[in-house]
Amino acid sequence: MAIKVANNQSLTAITSLPSAVSGGAMTLLSTTTASSSATVDITSGIDDTYKEYEIHFINVHPATNSTDFQFQVDTGTNTNYNIICTTTAFRAYHSEDGTSSSGTLEYHASSDQAQGTAFNRISPTVGNGNDECVSGVLTLYDPSNTTFVKHFVMRSNGYHQDDICWQRFGAGYFNTTTALTRVRFKFASGDTDAGTFKLYGIS
Repeated sequence: MAIKVANNQSLTAITSLPSAVSGGAMTLLSTTTASSSATVDITSGIDDTYKEYEIHFINVHPATNSTDFQFQVDTGTNTNYNIICTTTAFRAYHSEDGTSSSGTLEYHASSDQAQGTAFNRISPTVGNGNDECVSGVLTLYDPSNTTFVKHFVMRSNGYHQDDICWQRFGAGYFNTTTALTRVRFKFASGDTDAGTFKLYGIS
């Protein structure tokens, strides 16, 4: 890719600027809506078309109170959702009343995996009150690559069962050189009562 530069040496003499470099466009590939769903599976659209994919999960509401929202991936047409991964996470939270559990930023060790196969926690102990839910973004990098491991980052904001605003950041890699093709979301207990999942390809 050519470097874009101004054509004039003096800033006061610039008569034109280089055209902007295109890129980073988001293409909506699919929308999945949960309704009393045991799992929410995205099984198509993740391939070698894009080097980066984003899944936006919006107002995801659990049927069961105080349960973890989580995800795992798989390859081909497999449905085991147990790919080995190493992860790390930190969180910040603040309570509605400004008293207990307020103004905290911490490493979330209980959410880590070290070459584990469990589902990865996106947001812990989400409440199931009528106004409680979790939203955020999961980003997968080059999931079709067959040379390197598959990196991901995730961020979410959830409404904790104890009326706490809970923001969480996580990252890791799936330790496989096989192409990833599908993602499963679910709560650790009970169904996903409601929620919207949008898959985007990032150019």
